[in-house]
Amino acid sequence: MVKNYLKVALRSLLKNRVFSLINITGLALGIAASLLILQYVNYELSYDNFNSNADRIYRLKTNRYEKGALSTEWAAGVVSIGHLLKENIADVEAYARLTQTGGVFSREDIEFSESQVYFANPDVFKVFDTKILYGDAESALNDPLSVALSRTTANKYFGKTDVVGETMYYNKNNQVKITAVFEDVPNNSHFKYDILASWSTIAQGQRGEDMNRVWYWDGYFNYVMLNEGVDADEFAKKVDDLVETQWGDEMRDGETWMDFDLQPLRDIHLYSNYMMEAEVNGDGDAVYALLGISFFIIIIAWVNYINLATAKSMERAREVGLRKVLGSLRGQLIRQFLTESFLINLLAVILAFAIVVLALPSFARLADQPMTLELFTQQGFWIGLGSLFLIGTFLSGLYPAMVLSSYKPVDTLKGGTVSNSRGAWLRKGLVVFQFMASVGLIIGTYTVYEQISFMRNQDLGIDIDQTLVINGPSVLDSTYQEKLSAFQEVMKTNANVQNVVVSTGVPGRGVNWNAGGIKKQGEPDTEGKQYRVIGIGYDFVETFGMEVIAGRSFDRSFGDEGSKILFSRSAAKQLGFNNPEEALNTNVDFWGEVYTVIGVTEDYHHTSLKEDFDQLIFRMIPDASGFYSIKYNAANTQEVVQLAEERWSQFFPGNPFEYFFLDDRFSEQYKADQRFGNVFTIFSGLAIFVACLGLFGLAAFMTAKRTKEIGIRKVLGASISSILQLLSTDFMKLIMVSVLLAIPIAYYGMSQWLSGFAFRIDLYWYIFAIPALLVLLIALLTVSFQTLRAAKSNPVESLRYE
Repeated sequence: MVKNYLKVALRSLLKNRVFSLINITGLALGIAASLLILQYVNYELSYDNFNSNADRIYRLKTNRYEKGALSTEWAAGVVSIGHLLKENIADVEAYARLTQTGGVFSREDIEFSESQVYFANPDVFKVFDTKILYGDAESALNDPLSVALSRTTANKYFGKTDVVGETMYYNKNNQVKITAVFEDVPNNSHFKYDILASWSTIAQGQRGEDMNRVWYWDGYFNYVMLNEGVDADEFAKKVDDLVETQWGDEMRDGETWMDFDLQPLRDIHLYSNYMMEAEVNGDGDAVYALLGISFFIIIIAWVNYINLATAKSMERAREVGLRKVLGSLRGQLIRQFLTESFLINLLAVILAFAIVVLALPSFARLADQPMTLELFTQQGFWIGLGSLFLIGTFLSGLYPAMVLSSYKPVDTLKGGTVSNSRGAWLRKGLVVFQFMASVGLIIGTYTVYEQISFMRNQDLGIDIDQTLVINGPSVLDSTYQEKLSAFQEVMKTNANVQNVVVSTGVPGRGVNWNAGGIKKQGEPDTEGKQYRVIGIGYDFVETFGMEVIAGRSFDRSFGDEGSKILFSRSAAKQLGFNNPEEALNTNVDFWGEVYTVIGVTEDYHHTSLKEDFDQLIFRMIPDASGFYSIKYNAANTQEVVQLAEERWSQFFPGNPFEYFFLDDRFSEQYKADQRFGNVFTIFSGLAIFVACLGLFGLAAFMTAKRTKEIGIRKVLGASISSILQLLSTDFMKLIMVSVLLAIPIAYYGMSQWLSGFAFRIDLYWYIFAIPALLVLLIALLTVSFQTLRAAKSNPVESLRYE
């Protein structure tokens, strides 16, 4: 019996080749697109799942308030909170405390500049579930000047991994001992590190203050692993009580406050974007938006099958009648038609697998994820493929099978036509759903494109073009100031170099120097505010084309400018000045020292347009060693890089030459949004293509059904244009309904997405009109291809047997 079902199903597919091809192609594209997106989503959702204790681990985000208003939110917050929680609350099994450092590590003639270096307490291996290859996890980070290396880092310096007991140098002068080697941190970790140095190396903070007690130092990651069975909400209340006990009176005296949020470990990658994140995190909304697209595409493909199968049911009505007269039961007919659905979905799955194999490398580059052919060895991939196959077979095949098997022989064999008004309404509803989804996706794609273009092309208020930035030297000595001046002068003697300036930060990177308690001299401590501070050398403002809107910039001719500062417009406003001119010559209390405001600069975008203007203070630090910015002639970029590398080796030996172009680095902030936009665009295009495939097939069938009517109309004098209008009008009405339904839904969805940007586009009418017209045009061309052919046919061919 099964063999007979398959034989009849195959015969039916071959008899209706066009419809079979449309169904198989649409389903294959839908399944392939869904599989690719599901792998992307699965990877994004897998962050930190490798940690066996992930459900019990939380990061402590620090929130700081000034006079009751939230001022800053820190991913890397208060230095002491993890230690105090472990010391005072029995619910804490272990805590990890880390702060980033960096510098030059060397062994013999091998040296590299390392950035993924953190000071960490001994429990870090326990909290992060790090696999220790060599050494003892319990004692590895106990002693000062002890370090643990990742497998890759150990191989890089020693050519082997068993290097416990070996020594190397940090910034040339500090010998460190290797006490452990750990497995590389997985790619799907929100926190990656190559070298961990013992916390005891920096156990005592500045001015001898105890880092286990102080509450006003930020920049330290704190994670707690709770005991089994501890309720996170109840624990959060205990954290609030501890803050009140430890620092309540002190904070109230200054009218400042802080509290902590517990961030579940698995949520950090997709739902955390605060100050001093360990790395750029993902976007949970974008991930689930793509997941929604994958469902839309596969549903559109299944809808195509249902639409075409129910439309074709009128052709197969007599076949059903004959089968029933010859004794077929309804259950047998349902099994027959489900077999056809099974066969079509099976062929579609095979084709989808081939598409995934071919598209995987390109999609991996597009999504910037480590996807390889190893994907096909993963159980999840085959479960997903099998699920789509089985669900598709039954969901897309069951309704047509029920419709076809329900026809009565007396109605199908008496020579008339079988009508199914309920089925016609269903087909119309499904077409409306398909194109509503397609219009919504295209509006979303267009909005994403416009927002990204807006951010990339907006005037930043600062000139970052033709700027080569070198990471400053880590290995310094007492002659650094003289070497810096010599390097600047030598570089400027080249005709291609306009200037060389130094700073502690550059645009495109968050400002990590946060200063709280800054106020006008003589004001009470309760008036202190938080600002972001950038140390700059002379000519920085002029080199970067910053606009001074009041006062002046730093100038050597005025002598020592060390006690002078510049404010940005937003910073001056936060200090209480509505007019920038009012801020000039104001004395400011900056951590116990007095500085005089000599100028106010216009606000500029130091980071991406997702963020609002920051309150910036610029201090004169002529020997800053964070970054060297070189303004140059773009026509000779390579020559400037070569010259900079030669002079760098001459003046700063032992410091690796690491550079980047500032405009490229700034654009990297939008990399995730661009990636999302590209993926969104491709799969939105696939959705409209699959929807049009179904519309093409439906138009072909409905046109074929009305062939004789068209012949009669032509004999009676109807023009081609009138016939074209007749056949296209019904479809265009459905598309118009789709557009009208899609626009308000898309408006709400994109308004929500844009709310995450401080600077964003307005949703003007054309953002909805252009996609709507595009879909209408595509649908009209799709339908017209079939209807025009029918309208131009010779009526003799359709009426010769009448």
